Amino acid sequence: MCGRTTLFTPAKIGKRFNVSKLENNAFKKDFRSTYNAAPSQILPTIVRNGSSNHIRLMKWGFLPPWAKDPGDTFKYKTFNARAEDIFTKPTWRSAIRHARCLVPANGFYEWQATKSTKQPYFIYPKDQGLFAFAGIYNIWKNEHGEEWDTYSIITTTPNQEMAKIHNRMPVILHPKDEKLWLDPNNESEESIASLLQPYGDGMLEIYKVSRDVNTARVDNESLIHSIE
Repeated sequence: MCGRTTLFTPAKIGKRFNVSKLENNAFKKDFRSTYNAAPSQILPTIVRNGSSNHIRLMKWGFLPPWAKDPGDTFKYKTFNARAEDIFTKPTWRSAIRHARCLVPANGFYEWQATKSTKQPYFIYPKDQGLFAFAGIYNIWKNEHGEEWDTYSIITTTPNQEMAKIHNRMPVILHPKDEKLWLDPNNESEESIASLLQPYGDGMLEIYKVSRDVNTARVDNESLIHSIE
């Protein structure tokens, strides 16, 4: 799974992802760095609109069309989507073909269960600074026509390093694959599924961090410092 992320270089998003426009007042006010982003928060994503990439703020927690309330994010547990059933499960099967997005990040946290507690780790790809998770989104509307832009991060089986910590990991895209991921004309299950793979073995930096990250309201740079 992927339940906490970081984004501490937001000013680099535009150049890194070749963005041409900010949608829904994204970054109208400076988006502050976050070292402990959690589900239900409003965070930047990258979507393709026509032939260009746009930054769009969305709520982390995919709301399917039949959800009754914005708070149903936790009811449906949709902040992650499993790659294995993403083409068949009603919640995801339309979005994976027609509403894919990039979720910018500098890293993420995962917890390793021990006999007495859960130890958090900070993780990021060695070959990328600012990178993107594979995401899908939905623009949910309530009965009054008010809209909520919501997204989910796709997870897959773990690579060799992650398997020592958890049985899932988020899909981290390689820069060369991001254009294909966002391509609205790409509806091929085979093509899309080929991108939903674990990151390469030996390509992740992983180390123990403070349990302070367990509390979402704690958000400062010390969270990503190694305690080893």
